[in-house]
Amino acid sequence: METTVFDAAFWITAGAILVLLVLSGFFSGSETALTAASRGKLRAAADKGSKGAEKALKITEDNERLIGSVLLGNNVVNILATSLATAVLTQAFGQNGVAAATLIMTLLVLIFAEVLPKTFAITYPESVAARVAGIISLVVLVFSPMVTAVRYLVRGVLFVFGVRTDPDSHILAVREEIAGALSLGHSEGIVEKEDRDRILGALDLNDRTVEEVMLHRSGIEMVDANSPADDILAQILTSQFTRLPLFRDDPENIVGVVHSKDLLRAMHNLLTSGNAQGLAEFDVMKVAMEPYFVPETTTLDDQMRNFLKRKTHFALVVDEYGGLEGLITLEDILEEIVGEIADEFDEDESDQIAPTDDGAYMVDGGMTIRDLNRAHDWNLPDDEANTIAGLVIHEAQMIPVVGQVFSFHGFRFEVVSKEENRIATLKIRKL
Repeated sequence: METTVFDAAFWITAGAILVLLVLSGFFSGSETALTAASRGKLRAAADKGSKGAEKALKITEDNERLIGSVLLGNNVVNILATSLATAVLTQAFGQNGVAAATLIMTLLVLIFAEVLPKTFAITYPESVAARVAGIISLVVLVFSPMVTAVRYLVRGVLFVFGVRTDPDSHILAVREEIAGALSLGHSEGIVEKEDRDRILGALDLNDRTVEEVMLHRSGIEMVDANSPADDILAQILTSQFTRLPLFRDDPENIVGVVHSKDLLRAMHNLLTSGNAQGLAEFDVMKVAMEPYFVPETTTLDDQMRNFLKRKTHFALVVDEYGGLEGLITLEDILEEIVGEIADEFDEDESDQIAPTDDGAYMVDGGMTIRDLNRAHDWNLPDDEANTIAGLVIHEAQMIPVVGQVFSFHGFRFEVVSKEENRIATLKIRKL
């Protein structure tokens, strides 16, 4: 008896394949929407009362479990749909059914289960993510045990081949994601260099220490607390700084910090009261503030918070032995975000970097590597040294002499002048 090729079983199987393709498209679109959706926009929608956005935020907290569950569901329905198609077409067309099933299912899965749903999802990621989050959360709950087992199996296999994975690490950290987006936007002309530098500077605060941006002790202007009041007043008036550290007997022995306004106010009171003799006997320690010391390993983020909490802008940096290393101000930290904040007393950046006729730059050796990188969009490493002179000494493993030339990190460095053992000026050309 002849069997009918397109019988009821054929159409039932075809209907099942159609349903499975719809499920495959749902899983593909959901994966794309949930991974592409902006968590910031989802948070804003959740704050406005969107339950779907709130669920989307919750399930995207563990991306590995989410993607694992969606991929598992997607593969199950795709393999089942292909198996059913192979079975029914083999029954209808014999051995040629295998080739027909491969061709037909490849086209159907590619168009209707991959490209179409993913294109729609990437067009409206937040909206789609909020709509599918409820169902996907159930899928994640159901497949979670199996996904966990797959996690351990994969890590076990990688361990056998010598690959160590951190179970708590994220494949793409938030900071790297933002930095990558900014760099890409800048290269495409969408993001301005200044905007990129400001945002990256703010993100870097937790990775940089006060030692990297402080004014070294060799450049600190100090006041001798034992000096006569007239000399102290003269020094304060001629200084470009508002706050100056006070030392007694030894520059390492910091006993206070004097603010120019406090000193001038106290001396003005003495003069207006007619106590001219008291001016000669004036003790600067009466108007000095207690010095604020911070360790050199403090991060810039922590130090900025400390400045705001203590309502002060000035701190002295000490090493692990308590020796004075330098000083740091709130302005130094803000400059890491917004760039150089110059006033009428600050050295102009053009005095630190001067272009030459042959395409090179004359650079002050005391200029920080970070400032030079930001000025010219270079990528000189600042892991081992803070200043350009320090980088040259580190790479050369010696104190160079005038005229000596070095090439490293894609640049040519020529020592132009020195002050004792300090490299004063360098001529730098990009190779």
